[in-house]
Amino acid sequence: MDEEYDVIVLGTGLKECILSGLLSVDGLKVLHMDRNDYYGGESTSLNLNQLWKRFKGGDAPPAELGSSKDYNVDMVPKYMMANGTLVRVLIHTSVTKYLNFKAVDGSYVFNKGKVHKVPATDVEALKSPLMGLFEKRRARKFFIYVQDYDDNDPKSHEGMDVAKVPAKDLISKKYGLDDNTVDFIGHALALYRDDSYLDQPAIDFIKRVKLYAESLARFAGGSPYIYPLYGLGELPQAFARLSAVYGGTYMLNKPECKVEFEDGKVVGVTSEGETAKCKKVVCDPSYLPDKVKTVGKVARAICIMSHPIPNTNDAHSAQVILPQKQLGRKSDMYLFCCSYSHNVAPKGKFIAFVTTEAETDNPETELKPGIDLLGPVDQIFFDTYDRFEPVNQGEEDNCYISTSYDATTHFESTVQDVIAMYSRITGKTLDLSVDLSAASAGGDE
Repeated sequence: MDEEYDVIVLGTGLKECILSGLLSVDGLKVLHMDRNDYYGGESTSLNLNQLWKRFKGGDAPPAELGSSKDYNVDMVPKYMMANGTLVRVLIHTSVTKYLNFKAVDGSYVFNKGKVHKVPATDVEALKSPLMGLFEKRRARKFFIYVQDYDDNDPKSHEGMDVAKVPAKDLISKKYGLDDNTVDFIGHALALYRDDSYLDQPAIDFIKRVKLYAESLARFAGGSPYIYPLYGLGELPQAFARLSAVYGGTYMLNKPECKVEFEDGKVVGVTSEGETAKCKKVVCDPSYLPDKVKTVGKVARAICIMSHPIPNTNDAHSAQVILPQKQLGRKSDMYLFCCSYSHNVAPKGKFIAFVTTEAETDNPETELKPGIDLLGPVDQIFFDTYDRFEPVNQGEEDNCYISTSYDATTHFESTVQDVIAMYSRITGKTLDLSVDLSAASAGGDE
């Protein structure tokens, strides 16, 4: 271990693994260590016995839940947008060859007390019960505008400078869409977590809605999302294999992993009496607790069920977004459901997560609106965890710390943190112009 590395990465969470892969592909010499004897850190994947031990303590899980090894329960489950940034990163690093993806069946939104399919195209807008007849026509025109929008074709901008005009002017003034429609488009299609986007230039909003629609069209499934077979636990291992191809080194079960400093700058990492020297350290917040602050808390319920989420057209995999306005909250709530069709549970079993940014100290009560949509559950586990953000300046001490995972059940915010960290670490912008057809996802067998 007494060697010098360009970068030492601590923790094998999703963010750290993606960064380790990107830096290895760039030709940097990377050492990747984890204090645990398993991959994934906070975003690990558990079998049933591990899940039971973690949340229930002692006894063995009941036999009717099926075989423990048939469960792959991701602790931070997030779907990937088929044409989104994470898929581009996976293609850029060639990790796609180690993974098998499958399309996700459904994308839904909670509106006025009911679960509805999210309409994302002009055709779907006309069919959607979310809107009345005249609103459907207005929404159809808006979706056609988004589909036809092209940065390089001023005619498609219809006389609006979307780099300056705020999103609310485009949606409400130009297309006359009502607050209810704006709510589901902003939160369930564009995936904003609050409404501040309405005052920002419309260009980002247009690109997000366009990404959703293009991802939806990609596999002609019921949603724009894909997910690896056997869950996200496959990702860290795929990146470990990639790193090895580029000469990187992975070490699990390395206790302590103490970051060493000289004159305020990182010089290496010590574990078991040996020090590996390095120029930079990349890590999750748990490795440098004195350089992070608590910024919030995520509340979640993890459920095992014997049926799909009701009103999702029997989807074996689905996301339901409950926008904050619909619940009278400050933050959205998310439902994630996956099942044996993605090999994350035994046949006939479904795993559901209900997650949100905690606004109280009572997750059971706070998550009730989401849990009520699930129908009967076989088992339910409640949990909360703190969210941390770095307070240091990486450019000064050469420590680059990721933020904790948020409550979203899709990857869009997570991967933005990774891209921003990559730029800070390398001083370069990541080129993600890739051939998207290199990632394929199977439909139902």
